[in-house]
This record gives sequence, C-alpha cells and structure tokens, in this order.
Amino acid sequence: MKSATQNQNVAHLIFPDDVQTAPAADGVSAGSPRGRIGATGIAPAEAALQAATELLRAAKRPVFIVGHGARFDMEGMLTLAESLHAPVLTTFRGKGIIGDHHPLAGGVLGRSGTPVASWLMNESDALVVLGASFSNHTGITPKKPTVQVDRERTQLARFHAIDVPVWGDLAVTCRSLGERLAGHATVDQREDVAARWSLWREEKRQRLTDDRGRGISSVAIFEALNQSAPENAIIAVDVGNNTYSFGRYFEASGRQSVLMSGYLGSIGFGYPAAMGAWAATQVQDRWNGRFYRRPVLAITGDGGFGQYPWEVNTAVKYGMNITHLLLHNDELGKISKEQRAGGWDVWQTHLTNPNIAEFVSNCGGLGIRVTEKAGLTEAIQRALAFDGPATVEVMTDAELV
Repeated sequence: MKSATQNQNVAHLIFPDDVQTAPAADGVSAGSPRGRIGATGIAPAEAALQAATELLRAAKRPVFIVGHGARFDMEGMLTLAESLHAPVLTTFRGKGIIGDHHPLAGGVLGRSGTPVASWLMNESDALVVLGASFSNHTGITPKKPTVQVDRERTQLARFHAIDVPVWGDLAVTCRSLGERLAGHATVDQREDVAARWSLWREEKRQRLTDDRGRGISSVAIFEALNQSAPENAIIAVDVGNNTYSFGRYFEASGRQSVLMSGYLGSIGFGYPAAMGAWAATQVQDRWNGRFYRRPVLAITGDGGFGQYPWEVNTAVKYGMNITHLLLHNDELGKISKEQRAGGWDVWQTHLTNPNIAEFVSNCGGLGIRVTEKAGLTEAIQRALAFDGPATVEVMTDAELV
C-alpha cells in the first residue's frame, strides 16, 4: 500500500484466501498513510534554482511547455507564466489541462498539435518544461535554452542533456521561481498568441470547405464537437488519425479531462477507457440517492472500435451514459499514411465493416449514422441527450484529416 501511494504508479496487491476471510478485531479502524509517508512537496536544490533563475532572467520570450505530469500543479504554473507573460503549450498527453481560450494558451505541440504552438516555440528564447518528456511525439526542441522540472528524477534529461534539470515538486518550484523572478521584464506575448490563433482558426474555416465527395472531413467533425461537448466532459481518445485530428482541431475548455494510452499506439483504447471513466465517476448523494455524473465521451476510428465492439453490450447492460463519436473510413488510415510516407505501397489497411450505428442500436443503445456535414451537430447533441450508450458513426474521408 505504501509503494502504491508513494510511487504513484501501478501496484498489484494479492491477498491469500485466508487473509481475505480473516475477521477483523472489534473496534479496529482502517489504517492510513499518516506516519508512514513523508510530505511530497520536494524543494529543488539551491544550485538548481539559482541556475534556472539566471537562465530565465536572460530570456525575453520564455515559453512554458507542460505535460501530463503537470496536471495537478497548473495553478502555480499559470501564476508564474502569467507573471512573465509567457505562452503555455502542452504535449498531446497534456491536452486540456489549460483551456485553449486562455490568453496565454498555445495549444498542443508536436505531430498532434497546432501551428500556433510550433510558432511560439520557434520564436522563444527559453523553454520551461514541466512534467513532460522529450519523446519524439512531443515535438519539444532540444535546441533552445531549457529548464526542465520534474518530481521524477529519472525523467530529467532522459533523452539528451538539459541546460538546467531541476528535481522538485512542480508547485514548489514554480512558487520559488516566481519569487526570484518578481519584476523581471519580458515581452508580453499575449498579442502574438491571439494573432496566431486567429490565423489558425481562419485556416480551419477554410478547411471546412474541403469536400472530395468521399466523406466528411475531420475538421468538420471536431468543429461540431467544439460546439457541443460539455465543458466538464471526460474524453477518452483512441489511436489513429482520429486522435491526431482531435489534438489538432478540438479546442478544450480547460475543465475537460482527456484520457489517452500514451504514445504506445495501443489501438482499441478509446471505448473501454470511456467505460472505465464512467464507472469511476459515479457519485451518489447519500441523502437523496441521486447520481451526479460527469459526461463521458469516446473518440475512435472504425479500426480502434473494431478491437472491442462487443463492449457495447456491457455498456448497455449497466446503462453507461457514454457518447461515442466514431470516424468511419473503412481503413487503418494512420498506417496507410505511414506506408506512403515511407515510400511503400499501401498494404493490408482496408477494413470491411458493418453498419456500426445499426449494430449499436441492435445491442440496445442509440446508433446514428451521419453522411452529410450538415447533420453533425444535431446528431452529436441527440447522442449527448440519450440516457445510455450512444454512437454517432460519421462516414469520413480518410485523406481529410
């Protein structure tokens, strides 16, 4: 139990049968971590703090990049970023931990990201990386002066040397840096952020007109979801081009939680993850018996959903209120794209699917098939209003991602 709590990672507890059935002594209460685990607010070493302070004092256009590891420390990080007028970019795993309409938010960086984030990083003169790795998918450049902060010591400078690696709790570190950098004059980059978002949103509007007569584009799908998704939704995303498009086109509120399987490419994650999120967030009022639930959405392609389609029966059995947006193109589109990029022929990526909306309805849920862009918003809103598992199957163009 101590390992599970302290290491904040996967732990497997096994209880033999005789332990499971042994009676507890009268008057014994459950144990707790009190007295067994020290405080978690690790303060950085003075030398590391001083080096980070000096690097940032020399910067006029610093940029913050936050990953999934910063999800519980955003308040302190935002206070520091706002004091420096510095944009905040996220890795794809960090999507949603800052709302895309915050005046300093630059969106997702990397292959699943926006040109807003790329431009801001390229124009920066220093990076502050918090709770993020430097894996290829993140797109974080190693060519800028960088401060990396992480509570996991093994994550520091994992792939290459970092100018200032700082081992410490993110909230404690940001508070200390804020005190040391008080009054430091930097360029106010809010106008740059707004201008880049304006350009990107105009480009998205232009892409909305793309139509090859072979299905609906991804930008149209996520524009409709932008208009309809609840502000506090949990959104479980699968693997594939649908996921890249979600990272690129969906604008998060800042109150939504995005679940993904990491960068391992574990296709099939989306729908089962949404089921887990639904089961984990059922909160019942002890006085009136009413349930208070966060809305749960799943984003998948037909390839990902095809790994575990029978789970719809489980979702129906337990009345799981999951809204599923499925991008159907009869293809493993991401694999096709990778094959073309490698100069190879597209091989064995075609899929043969049933009418998935009818399948979901036959299982007892609500299935809606959408073939025209004009019907997207209404279909999503109808699915969100349905009390139970609902799937919006959108017939898409595999090239318009």
